[in-house]
Amino acid sequence: MTERATIPIAEHRYNTALPYVPESPQAPTGRLIDSRSRPLHDLRVSVTDRCNFRCSYCMPKSVFDRDYAFLPQSSLLRFEEIERIVKVFVSHGIEKVRLTGGEPLLRKDLEKLIERLATLTTVNAKPLDLTLTTNGSLLSRKARALRDAGLQRITVSLDALDDDVFRAMNDVDFPVSDVLDGIDAAARAGFRSIKVNMVVKRGVNEHQIVPMARHFRGSGHVLRFIEFMDVGASNGWRLDDVMPSRDVVAAIHSVFPLEPIAAQYGGEVAARWRYLDGCGEIGVISSVTEPFCADCSRARLSTEGRLYTCLFAAAGHDLRGLLRGGASDAQLAGAIAHLWQSRDDRYSEIRSSQTQGLRKIEMSYIGG
Repeated sequence: MTERATIPIAEHRYNTALPYVPESPQAPTGRLIDSRSRPLHDLRVSVTDRCNFRCSYCMPKSVFDRDYAFLPQSSLLRFEEIERIVKVFVSHGIEKVRLTGGEPLLRKDLEKLIERLATLTTVNAKPLDLTLTTNGSLLSRKARALRDAGLQRITVSLDALDDDVFRAMNDVDFPVSDVLDGIDAAARAGFRSIKVNMVVKRGVNEHQIVPMARHFRGSGHVLRFIEFMDVGASNGWRLDDVMPSRDVVAAIHSVFPLEPIAAQYGGEVAARWRYLDGCGEIGVISSVTEPFCADCSRARLSTEGRLYTCLFAAAGHDLRGLLRGGASDAQLAGAIAHLWQSRDDRYSEIRSSQTQGLRKIEMSYIGG
């Protein structure tokens, strides 16, 4: 019998504490800066820790098997709690909210949360940029409802076009055709922006880079390639498995010539390249070989209301505890301000053999 791998996820998943609440919190000014002069701009909200895929780089079956203890429903933030926290973050200047997971479309009645968030506006009276990341497995049947609820943009994770490779990577034998159907359904539903994310793992799917580029060229969708990252403790990450983004660009450029283009906004994680023949663009996300910690403007809220200020964090801050403990909006705002102003995360800049032993929160718990 094969011995089951044991990864101490639960211990550090709950490694959290109530945040400090200033006695006399200052009113939000619409702009928060951390200790490295990085503004708070984006909030990523995980709505479930469950997923119907078992991708090896995120939720390998050796850990997330049928006996794995996912969070009980009572632990999850209710939609009205998420809305309240997002409103406080908006008062601090965030302009973008991304719903994630796990697989967010597994969360029952997610459209009702989207309806709530779609009514919010930024401190500059602009609509909140509301988007969602999904594996696409349920998108063909939910795209229209998501769009009607007010979701503006969508990102679909797709790691290969070859069906055998894709089924092996999701490890639940899910066909690639169903994800492609979901992307088409999102386009028909009227989404103004569809992005497709491909995690590249050397020796597994790098031969799919050019076919993916060929397929999405001219589609109007933006294909983005992500370096395999050392998120969490369960994905068996090795530097040798990372294919640098520069090699991805070179592979595509040899077939479809590219040129670099400027970022659309400060802190954009993907470096942008466009096809010289005008057939669209691609992006590369290089958090391993070209860290972008210096411009990181994202905070992450877990399914059960823990706030994390870095994707590679080892501990969170219990906003749900404050919320359910009777904290006012002013106190929540003060706690969030104190956390962000104290923030000095820069894991990707200091990544080394010494950092590999750190217990980090799982991507499936706080989203990518």
